[in-house]
Amino acid sequence: MSFARDLTPGDYDAPVFSLGGQDDYAFSPDGQEICYASNHDPEPAISTNNDLFTVPVNFPAVATPAQVLAATKDIIAENKAADNTPLYSPDGKYIAYRAQQRPGYESDRWRLILYDRTTGEKKNLTEDFDRWVDGFAWAPTSNTIYFDAEDSGTAPVWSLDLIGQYATVPKQLFRSGTNGDIAITSDGKTLIFSRNTIQAPNGIFTAKISELPEKSAVCGEKATDFFVACPEKVAVPLTHLNDSALNGVSMSELDPFGFIGAAHETVEGFLVKPPSFDPNKKYPVKFIVHGGPEVPMGDEWTYRWNAELFAANGYVVIEINFHGSPGYGQKFIDAINGDWGGAPYEDLMKGLDYAEQHYAFIDKERECALGASYGGWMVNWIMGHTNRFKCIVSHDGDFNLEADYGSTEELWFDEWEFKGTPWTNREMYRKWSPHLFVTNFETPTLVVHGQLDYRIDVSEGIGLFTTLQRLGVPSKMLYFPDEGHWVLKPQNSQLWYKTVNDWVDRWVGK
Repeated sequence: MSFARDLTPGDYDAPVFSLGGQDDYAFSPDGQEICYASNHDPEPAISTNNDLFTVPVNFPAVATPAQVLAATKDIIAENKAADNTPLYSPDGKYIAYRAQQRPGYESDRWRLILYDRTTGEKKNLTEDFDRWVDGFAWAPTSNTIYFDAEDSGTAPVWSLDLIGQYATVPKQLFRSGTNGDIAITSDGKTLIFSRNTIQAPNGIFTAKISELPEKSAVCGEKATDFFVACPEKVAVPLTHLNDSALNGVSMSELDPFGFIGAAHETVEGFLVKPPSFDPNKKYPVKFIVHGGPEVPMGDEWTYRWNAELFAANGYVVIEINFHGSPGYGQKFIDAINGDWGGAPYEDLMKGLDYAEQHYAFIDKERECALGASYGGWMVNWIMGHTNRFKCIVSHDGDFNLEADYGSTEELWFDEWEFKGTPWTNREMYRKWSPHLFVTNFETPTLVVHGQLDYRIDVSEGIGLFTTLQRLGVPSKMLYFPDEGHWVLKPQNSQLWYKTVNDWVDRWVGK
């Protein structure tokens, strides 16, 4: 007779909440043990301290929760920052996992760590690799790990060869698009991974490991300061589910560019042209500000803020990976901490200036700024600091940072980004709060917010809309009673795109 057994007793999320990506639990190769991530701190709302726990699988039917807990081992207790995504090596000797080092900071660098199951020793395999390790997979021989990591608007696949607990320098295998969901066939001969690009949603690709480059390729086609275009003949699409739909759609390639931004550092931007593009014509601009703030844009497909769809009705789309964006080193990411409206705002304005000066087809008199989450905060900030845009779309953005602190479920985020609480560092919250600059608000604004948004409460959107109405600024609010921080339901998404595009058309369209 079979029976169910709770292997993670106690009032904790196990595994932890995740927005996608690799699993936060794994079985040992012999099936006798599970390793999972869980946060056991008293107040998870102010903690990023996910630890990894191991527990045997086979308990007798009479085992109590206390006995299960007694057999559970916290193998990463000494690290007070996040530890996630455990994966056993096929030979059972190791557990590889990703870890951060700074407690309370969700955007610290994700390192790849190797845990020796016998000795308990831990080795950082990517100490000198200044990028975030994302999803990864073991080769069947347990001597190579393949992973994806963001790099300059793309997410290449990399390989890391192991010699005992030591690793070689990561080698870049694939440059195109955003890659992930990596696996290897049981014979170790074929790499399987997902890929999406600016022109196509996720598909499954394969590559013969014997045909992979021995060294990271350096190619010159369409190269900028960041972007390296490499022809890849070894990556072969396995799925073709979207071919028939995409064959009937006209889409443009991603056009990357580099410019000098804040701190005299080179910053990367991207441009997408409309279908049937004519270089002799002038086009209005949709200026997209990404969220996170540590969530970059680039050669990727998204259903919620799709650059090709924004360009489709006759617009040039411009995106900037401002200071704070991953893919350019941890120092570049950390620059946004405590400086939300400083270097990032400077990058955005200088990036748009560069595009206006170097792309003659841009109509700089017809530009609209759009953003969500941090991007929503930024367009609110922009509204209080410049009138260069003819319209704004503010989705789920902070309006009053002091009020937001009391309603978000991610207190650790505010406390890190603004270096304290509103009562220990009120000056920082007020310095970057858009609501204190409302006397400068003049730009027609569409406000979008969901009732079920617990990251940035709906009251932030209502407060912004009410203020705009009282100021007499042309404004409209799109309210979703059944959506959270993201608009995910298909019919709601259709309404979202129509409302957003209609608003932009009204103020800067043909």
